[in-house]
Amino acid sequence: MPGSRTGRPPAQRRVTRPPAPRAPRENPLRTFYTRARKAWDRPLTAYYLILGGSLLITGLGLVMVYSASQITALQMSLPGSFFFRKQFLAAAIGTALLLTASRMPVKLHRALAYPILAGAVFLMALVQVPGIGMAVNGNQNWISLGGSFQIQPSEFGKLALVLWGADLLARKQDKKLLTQWKHMLVPLVPVAFLLLGLIMLGGDMGTAIILTAILFGLLWLVGAPTRLFAGVLSVAALIGVILIKTSPNRMARLACIGATEPRSGGADCWQAVHGIYALASGGIFGSGLGASVEKWGQLPEAHTDFIFAVTGEELGLAGTLSVLALFAALGYAGIRVAGRTEDPFVRYAAGGVTTWITAQAVINVGAVLGLLPIAGVPLPLFSYGGSALLPTMFAIGLLIAFARDEPAARAALAMRQPRFGRKRAGGPGLGRGPRRWNTMRRRASAARTSGER
Repeated sequence: MPGSRTGRPPAQRRVTRPPAPRAPRENPLRTFYTRARKAWDRPLTAYYLILGGSLLITGLGLVMVYSASQITALQMSLPGSFFFRKQFLAAAIGTALLLTASRMPVKLHRALAYPILAGAVFLMALVQVPGIGMAVNGNQNWISLGGSFQIQPSEFGKLALVLWGADLLARKQDKKLLTQWKHMLVPLVPVAFLLLGLIMLGGDMGTAIILTAILFGLLWLVGAPTRLFAGVLSVAALIGVILIKTSPNRMARLACIGATEPRSGGADCWQAVHGIYALASGGIFGSGLGASVEKWGQLPEAHTDFIFAVTGEELGLAGTLSVLALFAALGYAGIRVAGRTEDPFVRYAAGGVTTWITAQAVINVGAVLGLLPIAGVPLPLFSYGGSALLPTMFAIGLLIAFARDEPAARAALAMRQPRFGRKRAGGPGLGRGPRRWNTMRRRASAARTSGER
């Protein structure tokens, strides 16, 4: 081997390698979108949205009821926490109803449809009996339970129409009768008109509008033809125009849309205008919890129909947008449950509940913003009122039960093991039991055939 004069081997020439191409930088927006979409498509997304969204709305509603009702309670010579305690009791009972409904099988929900409908019709008829029914703010839709407790049966009529209508349409679909328009309308529309008539006897047009929205939601889900849908909508619109034209109070509410002065065109728009004042004075982050000015006698129904205005004044635009985002998430989750199921009853019931909550929230918020006439309907899960809270929380329990009943959701829940409350396999004296991955490995081994390794 030849070498250099010094006897050393010749130096090896360094080979310069071209730099490795850099990996293209990922777009952070695209990465975030991809991860969000994967999380959004998980089997339990709807379950968590419904459960978490409803509990957050209810919890925030309790805080705002306490803040908005203190002055009203003191003006009535009552303790400042009077309305909050009643709402907290209703929320506790409603939570029990929600948990019960979320654990009930679909067959039991369908079995309760007719008893709930019969009970709602009986109570709504009982309201019109002299000496039993009582009037509040000009509407006779209440029954006194003794003391300061009252019940509004028309709120339970919404739940009754959803359950009974879904069960009726599901049975007709199983028998392939929904191809005939008569079976789409009868007896769904006559029973809905019966409920609407009992409600309108008491003068509560706001609840009647929500019930009409539920009816149209069910007809839409069942695939009613456009002509049939438009015909029923025209009849309902004609009846609504007649009821508005024949009532000076309703005409005055219609004249207050977009009003900026307490006296607009001869109509008393005090409540509508002061609701706008409350929202306008809140700014971005509000004046602070409990620091509302409008609730000091300026804004009527501050803790019921116009609690959204007090929320805007105390928590600002950030607080109101958070509430709207929670309702939007709840509505999306309900639509997702209705769209992914193969059970017709689940589809119609989930769609009916979603229509109910979404339409009521839109009408309430629209009235506070001055975009819609004041209909006198509460903000679901948020406003004060046990009669509205109890059936709504039971309906949320329905959605949770339906979300849990999806095949993919059932499989995801079955793979989970509770961290607490279950004894470990090794016993108390044998140390810690097998880990979750070990259990998964045993399941995978059991699923192999005898020839696999």
